[in-house]
Amino acid sequence: MLFEDLSLSKSIQKAVYEEGYTNPTPIQEQAIPLILAGNDVIGCAQTGTGKTAAFAIPIIHQLHRIVGSSKKPKVIRTLVVTPTRELAVQIGQSFETYAKYTNLTQLTIFGGVSQNPQVDTLKKGIDILIATPGRLLDLHKQGFIDLDHLHNLVLDEADQMLDMGFVNDVKKIVKLTPKNRQTLFFSATMPIAIRELAEMFLTNPEMVTVSPVSSTAEKVEQHVYFVEKGEKRNLLYTLLQNENMTDVLVFSRTKHGADNVVKALHKKNIAAEAIHGDKSQNARQRVLDAFKNKEVGVLVATDIAARGIDIDQLPYVINFDLPNIPETYVHRIGRTGRAGNGGIAISFCSKDEHGYWKDIQKLIKVDVKTISDHPYPWHAGSPDKNEEKPKNSNRSGGAHKSRKSEASKQNKKRWY
Repeated sequence: MLFEDLSLSKSIQKAVYEEGYTNPTPIQEQAIPLILAGNDVIGCAQTGTGKTAAFAIPIIHQLHRIVGSSKKPKVIRTLVVTPTRELAVQIGQSFETYAKYTNLTQLTIFGGVSQNPQVDTLKKGIDILIATPGRLLDLHKQGFIDLDHLHNLVLDEADQMLDMGFVNDVKKIVKLTPKNRQTLFFSATMPIAIRELAEMFLTNPEMVTVSPVSSTAEKVEQHVYFVEKGEKRNLLYTLLQNENMTDVLVFSRTKHGADNVVKALHKKNIAAEAIHGDKSQNARQRVLDAFKNKEVGVLVATDIAARGIDIDQLPYVINFDLPNIPETYVHRIGRTGRAGNGGIAISFCSKDEHGYWKDIQKLIKVDVKTISDHPYPWHAGSPDKNEEKPKNSNRSGGAHKSRKSEASKQNKKRWY
């Protein structure tokens, strides 16, 4: 199938063609006709498969027909809610690209910056609003946002919104919208909690799934290094140098850990920056732009901040800390291998994280290659047979008290 077979307006076809799109991806091929037909849709596909275009393109087509060349005051007809500021910016850029030959206007709003420019644009009138939950509800409460004319409500990365505790905000937002709206759920994973939430908000939805739930990208080559916890920094530096790696996204479980990895790399004269929730929006955007422009070779990120990182040709992802939630591993390595490109995902697994790794393997059902030929392996070569998962699952992990030797304390001091 070609994009020209989807009965899209010539204005959109022109914009899509200029972006180099010829054939829709599987999620686009299935979802676009359903959305054009007015159906509520639940879309599930791994990251990097074109979910944003799958809902943005048909929405622009619908609104372009409704608004046309009308000179009436603009009202918000489409609302896209997404969990992070970076992802909101990315979606806003996509709408701007696909709608550049229409007269549709859009605005992206998020917290962490002054609301004044956002309010000024809202007062002028817009067709499409992309927002994070907190700023959306805040500006609505102040009377600057009217959702009474809404045609489309999109909840993007719905699973992450639940994980981040936005479920009550999402429910409040839905109540502010007309009942006859079209509602679209899009996410990389579709756990039971999301399906239950969808039943509350969607009307006879069509389900579009183009890959198994929680599957990892086929073109991503996955490796795991079983490494002493106190040697992760040295292993990272060794890989970066020996493999001559550039454009590397490194995941840390904590903001503090991300900052310390960057400091360690700076001491080795490696250009690296951190991106996480404690940094201002402007600082985060500057770092992200520097990484995209190849001014910075290594970006160290926490999971929440990394959701908006959308780079088609990102060759390497390194899990410096393993995630305690298996599905998060899928999201992480989905940052590489995007848009049909290949990629390499490397995971560092210390002894206290081995329980996490076993859970990840159960989920992805992939035989990940173990790299044992490196200078910093576990001293015993394998985890203790009676080892349990780390109990502090929301932190950087912790070894059992019996393992906290004086040497490990020194390593911890040196690392963190």
